[in-house]
Amino acid sequence: MENVNLNELRNRAYKTACEHGFHDTELSNEHLICLVISELMEAVEADRRGKQPNVMQFERGISYPMNDFKKVYDYCIKGTVAEELSDAVIRLLDLAGLRNLNLNRFALVNVVSKKKTFTENIYAIVKDIMNYKYSLEEQVNYAITQVFVLADMLGIELFWYIEQKMRYNELRENKHGKRY
Repeated sequence: MENVNLNELRNRAYKTACEHGFHDTELSNEHLICLVISELMEAVEADRRGKQPNVMQFERGISYPMNDFKKVYDYCIKGTVAEELSDAVIRLLDLAGLRNLNLNRFALVNVVSKKKTFTENIYAIVKDIMNYKYSLEEQVNYAITQVFVLADMLGIELFWYIEQKMRYNELRENKHGKRY
């Protein structure tokens, strides 16, 4: 996965989550993993709708000083497979920050493959993250690896989308307007 320091991304995701009230109350690992799974399910829904981002329009839109980043993002990227996969990784990064997990492990074997459909690959990731024979640190690391492998198979430059979504999240209201 390129030369990006996942531990630095972890720290940024966790800091933003704290600043936006997501850790005002103690939540279980199961709760937090369920939220990761919900993002993966949103990716399935985005795939079902065939919603694709318009990166060219996004980059043109944010280049104009009078345009609002969030509005351009909402119009060009919101609700796409790329965004939802980014959300899943950001939630995993946040969980790693909360539990002080080191993000330097990678899955030795990929559970995703080009032979599977998108939904079968998402199922494989969910099944893998629910495998309690692994430690939480392994579960989080392996899930991040698998989402990146899937994104790469789909031609999605996931680090770029994660950067845009993290910027977007930094501009949002407390708990992004939700209960948790």
